[in-house]
Order: sequence, then C-alpha cells, then structure tokens
Amino acid sequence: MSEDVVARYQNVSKSYSGLTVVKDLTFDIKRGEFLSLLGPSGSGKTTTLMMLAGLQSPSSGHIYLDGAPIDGIPPHRRNIGVVFQNYALFPHMTVAENLAYPLRARRVQRDEVRKRVDRGLEMVKLEKLAERRPSELSGGQQQRVALARALVFDPSVVLLDEPLGALDRQLRENMQIELKQLHRETAVTMIYVTHDQSEAMTMSDRVAVFNGGEILQCASPRELYDEPSCSFVAEFVGENNGIRGRICEVGGDILTISTSEGLTIRARQRAGFEVGASVNVYLRPERIVVGAAAADCDNRYDAKIADATFIGDHTKLRLEFPGCPDFMAKQNYFGTGVLPRRTDQIAVGWSLEAPRIVPA
Repeated sequence: MSEDVVARYQNVSKSYSGLTVVKDLTFDIKRGEFLSLLGPSGSGKTTTLMMLAGLQSPSSGHIYLDGAPIDGIPPHRRNIGVVFQNYALFPHMTVAENLAYPLRARRVQRDEVRKRVDRGLEMVKLEKLAERRPSELSGGQQQRVALARALVFDPSVVLLDEPLGALDRQLRENMQIELKQLHRETAVTMIYVTHDQSEAMTMSDRVAVFNGGEILQCASPRELYDEPSCSFVAEFVGENNGIRGRICEVGGDILTISTSEGLTIRARQRAGFEVGASVNVYLRPERIVVGAAAADCDNRYDAKIADATFIGDHTKLRLEFPGCPDFMAKQNYFGTGVLPRRTDQIAVGWSLEAPRIVPA
C-alpha cells in the first residue's frame, strides 16, 4: 500500500440476515483528502463508514488502516475520530471535559491534556464556552464540540455520519464552510456520509456515489457533474434532462442519436459507441440555450413553456419537449429584457459538447 493511501477496503461485503447491504467493495482512501460517501437511504454508505470505525464487522473481505489490517481491533484502538448526527456529547460534562475524555482514555499526561483541549477549543472558536455543558449550547456549538473532540487526539481519520443533518439550512451551510476550512487547517483525512448532493459537492475532494451497496463512481465533484459514468449518477447528482435514443450514425467523433419521438440529436463522442446501441442523452439545464441565441446551436428545436419560475439570478423553465415530460432549462437574469411566460413558444438548443451520453 502506497504512503498516500490511509485506508483500503479490499473485497468487503456486509450482510444482515441474508440481505447484502455492501457488495464486494474495493477502493482506497487517500491520505489528507475529504471524501464524501453519497447516496440514497439504504445504499450502504453508513455501513461502509461503521465498518471502518469498528462499530460493525465485515461479513467478508478486509479493511486496512495505515497499511495494517484492522480486523478484530476494537474501535478505541483504531485511532479514528467519529462524529455522529446526534453529536453523542456527555451531558454531565463541560465542553472542556468532553474534549479531555478521549485523551484521558488514552492515558495522555495531564499537562498534555490541558494543552490539547485548549488547542481544540481554539480550533473551533469555543474558548469562552469551555465550562458550559452541552445543554447550554446551540446546535451549531454542540457540533463544533463534537468535531473538536474527534480531532483532539490527532486521529489518522475522522469519520462524519451526516453530522449537519439536524441543523437548519443557514446554519448547515455555514458549518459546511467551517468544516471545509477546518479540513484545510488540520490536513486530517475526513470521510463524510451524506444523502445531500449539494453538501457533498461543496466540501469534497472526491465523492463516492453509492447505490445498492456498490460504488458506481468515485471522482471529483466536477468530474461527477460533467462526466457521469452511468444513468444513476447522471440523475442523482444535480439536475439533468434525460432522453432515451439509439445511435443511428457514428461519424468520426460525432454521434447522431434518434429518438422514438422523431428527434435527431448530435453530440460529440467521449466513449466508444456503435451504431444501434441504446443510450441515454443527458443535458444539464444550464447548458441549454433558449430564445434567439439558440439559432446558432448545433442542435435546435422548438418547445412550449409549461411553467416559468423566477428564482432571482435565473428563471427556471419547464418545457413541453418530446421524450422528456419535465424538460428543464435555466435562463440567466441580468435585470433587463422580458421574462419568459407560461404558454410562450420558445426556441431551445445546445452545442455538440453539451450532451453526456451513457449506455441505456
């Protein structure tokens, strides 16, 4: 195992009463990265995290930490920090005592405990609240205490299981920024479980997309968004318009796709497709050109506006479009011009580079 790999799953599976929730998982976690495990409920992401923490055991396969197998090693000996959604703070202890607990459990000397607690409180900007108990703190402050406690003993990895799920939207967004900044400052490896794609895209170096106990794609947020490897990733990450068709012509790097509704779509090829292959064509709403500018597009069509919603910086258009009943487009708003209205006829188009083609 190379030095830049802090943890490795090798052919790991987990089953409960005959139901397999993690299937033959093999992947590496890079040292110092912020990796998010993203997927719907029941996709296996939390089970994957808990097996690394030692709170669950694999049914088969092996997990390695810093190059050594950790099968059978109890959680408190794995040098892993864990932050849960409910924070799991000790209610009878002060903030400082909560931070000191994992250090005392590891028999750190008293003077060193004091230094590390002070450093942890400073890291999360809670120096003035050291003597308060968790019940006297806000949700955001409790979250900071839980983070500091997970970091105070210098773990190899910090695991975070939907830690911001109980916070309101504005506080959650603020905590995302703070958590990302904390990761930069500490350079500790963080593995973050979430079903919120925006959260994963905002904070992560890489995102592993789970479904059915498997990782379908593990890549940077930008690569996931721009180059989804399959239909599930394309539809789960961000907004997308999906149109099913069949390759009717391959000319150099240009694909021509026909649909059962009679559309012809041209797209630049990014992977090898043959004539006759069934494919899904995905188009991000912001890559669709609307109005007069669509006349210059490689693909141009007419559509009717079914609904127009003014968001502020853009208008979201729902269009009546063949093969895609909820076809969405976004039109940027610059404070000038006439806003589109429901029932208007409008030209839509996109470039050869805009579509992403994946096997159906």
